[in-house]
Amino acid sequence: MAKQHNPASIPLLSLDALAFDSETTGLDTSSARMIQLGAVRIVHGEVDETQNFQQLINPGVPIPPESQAIHGISDADVSEASDFSEVARAFDEWRQDSVLVGYATGFDLAMLKRESEIAGLEWSVPRCLDVRFLVNLLSPNLPDFSLDTIAGWIGVETRNRHSALGDAIATADIFVALIPRLRARGIRTLAELERACERFSEASTREAQIGWLDIQQAKGTRTTLARIDSFPYRHRLRDLMNSPPLIVDRDISLREALAILIDREVSSVYVHPAQAGGKLGIVTERDLLRKFRELDDAAFERPVSDVAVYPLASLSADAFVYRAIARMKRMHVRHLGVHDSHGEIIGALSARDLLRQRADDAVLLGDDIDAAESAGQMSAVWGKIVLVAKSLVAEEVDVRDVAAVISRELCALTRQACILAEREMSTPPPCPYAMLVLGSGGRGESLLAMDQDNAIVFAEGEPGGPEDQWFAELGHKVSDMLDAAGVPYCKGKVMASNPDWRLSLSGWQEMLQTWLRRQNPEDILKCDIFFDAVGVHGDTGLADATLDYAFKLGSESKLFIKLMSINACKNSPPLGLFGRFKLDNGRMDLKMGGIMPLFSTARVLAIKHRLRTRSTPARFAAISAEIDKMETTLDNLIEAHRIIFHTILEQQLLDLEAGIPLSNRVAPGQLSSASRDQLKWALEQVPNVSNLLGDPLSRI
Repeated sequence: MAKQHNPASIPLLSLDALAFDSETTGLDTSSARMIQLGAVRIVHGEVDETQNFQQLINPGVPIPPESQAIHGISDADVSEASDFSEVARAFDEWRQDSVLVGYATGFDLAMLKRESEIAGLEWSVPRCLDVRFLVNLLSPNLPDFSLDTIAGWIGVETRNRHSALGDAIATADIFVALIPRLRARGIRTLAELERACERFSEASTREAQIGWLDIQQAKGTRTTLARIDSFPYRHRLRDLMNSPPLIVDRDISLREALAILIDREVSSVYVHPAQAGGKLGIVTERDLLRKFRELDDAAFERPVSDVAVYPLASLSADAFVYRAIARMKRMHVRHLGVHDSHGEIIGALSARDLLRQRADDAVLLGDDIDAAESAGQMSAVWGKIVLVAKSLVAEEVDVRDVAAVISRELCALTRQACILAEREMSTPPPCPYAMLVLGSGGRGESLLAMDQDNAIVFAEGEPGGPEDQWFAELGHKVSDMLDAAGVPYCKGKVMASNPDWRLSLSGWQEMLQTWLRRQNPEDILKCDIFFDAVGVHGDTGLADATLDYAFKLGSESKLFIKLMSINACKNSPPLGLFGRFKLDNGRMDLKMGGIMPLFSTARVLAIKHRLRTRSTPARFAAISAEIDKMETTLDNLIEAHRIIFHTILEQQLLDLEAGIPLSNRVAPGQLSSASRDQLKWALEQVPNVSNLLGDPLSRI
């Protein structure tokens, strides 16, 4: 797939951008000439001054004294400088497809266009932003919008003013400082920012009348993505791994190990740890060959522990294949262990098993979240998820597989945020803990309009005690990091930074009892979210223990099941008389009256029958053994779930390109006739959830 540097959906924090500025012989774009071009790169939301560009340009005409007085560049300074064509070629090669960020950008673009025409160079309008317009979005009442005023307002120190590079650095610093303020206003992506700046089209038009370039022309065009190989995004390691793994004792000889490799036709064996509870190691055929070359025949009798590499790198059996491909590539290894939810190695995976996958071209989402060292780096990876979703939808991959990929990366992002937040803490964790992802992320059903739903369970400690205070600080750091990376704060405050979602194991047990005992609508909603939890970091045994208790408690309370059933059936699909769609401003909410009754019903049945599967289709499939004569209803609900899910995702992809904030609201007018008929059928199936639950108002 060709690299797409800045799709419309890319978060501003991970924008591939550079700030630029020029110095000229005057301000009249019809006659002035450029004499200096400078730029600095913005990487992962930070200004990297080491990546800069600044060159003088010989304009071929005298520089007026009044211009020299401003920028200090004389005729003598540029007498030996290159002409514009040479500088432009160097700049374009350095710039690549980066978005240009400038101050009074229309002037600089007009100068670039004029100079290109004079030099006989091809020129097209680059994608660009003007910090004046961004500041106007946030603080329209500033006394003026000069660079110095803006810098003072945002708290940026300016240096080397009126040099191209100095002003470019000031512009870059301003842009980076604006990103969190724009995010607080709900402007997170490049497309959303461009859409917000459309209100300044009249100002751009007025500037164009004095010879500046109208930067509204510079919006990016949609890029048609090449299809990617969807296999790594549809299959999990459990589908490919060799099981059970081949594990040998540490003291067997290399001769014996070699015989095992030959007899079993494998390329590696795992080696027991030096002590109980330790991590397994690995010995590969390449390790043996290197040792034989080093010691010749003497190597045959050496113990395998001499060459074993500890610890064995591994991934979860539930991980997608693309994760294994990327992990091998990042770590420069050819073998991985496969572990279960308890961390026990249950399988082996080698590069041979993945041979049919093209690691360089097929995998857009890599292993970079686990290697990220900042929110900016996490955001850069997170921004790729949209491209993956778009490509997989184009390849007609089941939307539930796409949602599972998005959810996996959300869990990985939350885990990495925990790891980075722990590093920032002044002391280590006071006791074991687990970070949980709740709601759609826990079910594996996140689409692109997700927000944060997370919680912490820690081994011991009281609310407000030292343990709780430590985890409160951790929770705030994690939430802030996730928000910066592209996963917004939860509007309902279902986050570990909230004390209600940060409790000890015994505290969670008491809270669950309270929820079930009070049984008011707010508590039912909290239970809904919590029963979809999955542990993503730390001692996941604590997460499992909490959920085991929750399922036991919930399944034993008939009144709780009844109230949950009522809640699942309360929302009706947005269909009116004669099956017409009920619209609000041309759209309808497909969560409240579409997928919510489906996943709520599946959750109720899972609690009632203590089924620990998480996804809605898996829960419906598992319940078929518990409910007689309902196969057709279950099959129809599973298919309806897929259709509604697919419709929401396609709308989100369209909205991302248009810079429209993401939601679960769909515009049927943008669907084809066949898609509308299919969606109507799916919504007509939703009321059948009551057939699975019985009449919740009378009995279960």
